[in-house]
Amino acid sequence: MKKTLCLVSLGCPKNLVDSEVILGLLSKQGYLLTTNPLEADTIIINTCSFIEDATREATDAIHHYAQYKERGRCQRLIVAGCLPQRYGKELETQFPDVDLFVGSGALQRLPKLLAAKPSRKTFLSKRSFLYNERTPRILSTPPFTAYIKIAEGCSKACTFCTVPRIRGPYRSRRLRSLLEEARQLADQGVQELILIAQDTTAYGEDLKDGTNLEKLLRVLARVDGVRWIRILYSYPRARYFTDGLLETMAQEKKICPSLDLPIQHVEDEILKRMGRRVRSSEIRNLIHKIRIFLPHVSLRTSLIVGFPGERQDQFQVLLDFVKEVAFDHLGAFKYSAEKGTPASRLSNQIPERVKEERLRKLMNLQKKISLKKYRSLVGETMEVLVESAGGSQGKVKGRLQTQAPEIDGGVFLEGRAHPGDWVEAQIIKAFPYDVLGRIERHL
Repeated sequence: MKKTLCLVSLGCPKNLVDSEVILGLLSKQGYLLTTNPLEADTIIINTCSFIEDATREATDAIHHYAQYKERGRCQRLIVAGCLPQRYGKELETQFPDVDLFVGSGALQRLPKLLAAKPSRKTFLSKRSFLYNERTPRILSTPPFTAYIKIAEGCSKACTFCTVPRIRGPYRSRRLRSLLEEARQLADQGVQELILIAQDTTAYGEDLKDGTNLEKLLRVLARVDGVRWIRILYSYPRARYFTDGLLETMAQEKKICPSLDLPIQHVEDEILKRMGRRVRSSEIRNLIHKIRIFLPHVSLRTSLIVGFPGERQDQFQVLLDFVKEVAFDHLGAFKYSAEKGTPASRLSNQIPERVKEERLRKLMNLQKKISLKKYRSLVGETMEVLVESAGGSQGKVKGRLQTQAPEIDGGVFLEGRAHPGDWVEAQIIKAFPYDVLGRIERHL
């Protein structure tokens, strides 16, 4: 009887790539894949544990899928990824129904661990596993889009962040490995490559051979079949955004005119307490420089409200900055005191009700900015990648070059098209986080 596997992937696209690698590794070992946990004799939950909400989601998922040992065919429940990497053996007593805990540094050992039925439960490694172009991988994204993890880990020391402890130091993949993977993906029909890492702009810094993001973009832009190359998670340091990198982005039409700059905050005292290696003036100058090289660039950022000691006037500095810069896309989070981080030991922790109020004010401001941005597109004819059909009110839905999947909204389309089609559409109406377009022609 064939072994059947159901994998549940939690967290961000970086975790999703790890899940795709797990699927590839176990598929080679003869596992049949299913999305129905009732049919699976093995269930793997690949967890995130970056912040409190992610940890809660992971623990809720464990409790939920443990029920399939009674309700379904499940004989082995495995918890993988960041949660076991962060909490280790202490999870064994909390979740007795789990058969194996495999940290993010030991994911490549899953085939042998499942075959061997080891006597102990928890398997960890100090550094997260970093796959290469030879590693089996089964895409779970739509067939025209794929993420490429260009590096793993983080060597920065933000006081609020658990990633360096969970994922280990920053390690870049070799350029030739990434180029070969891009070619393989293009041969499979992938037309949009999305570059991800804990910090994409630091790519190559650890290799000490002159490799950097600019060189990577130039070689990936030469891959036949690829139409869009998107960059996420770029640390906002001016030294990373060289003239050469920005010129490459301006010259290469395949590179989406879109940047994700998670600045977290903009007030200098808060930035210092956060352990950010950047100050307000550098952030402002960098955004100005980017917009000179890329006048039509779409900028996204991530912000934290309610960091310990954040005064009302410091929060107002952040609000004023967001209004001034007018980011195209913005995500914000309430600060959570993560166990083991320096920030969790800071005095003047902000009450939850204050965090909630600040988050509400920030997102209300961004909603107005986003609507104004999208209204400026009305009447424009733009290229759209169609992602799905029969969505809201039966309309086709797609994305612009400036919209990343899952996080940036999209384009609802009037007209006929299928997932994977490329169309030109005239934008006819704007909403706070999406637009409505009419298909003019297929490309």
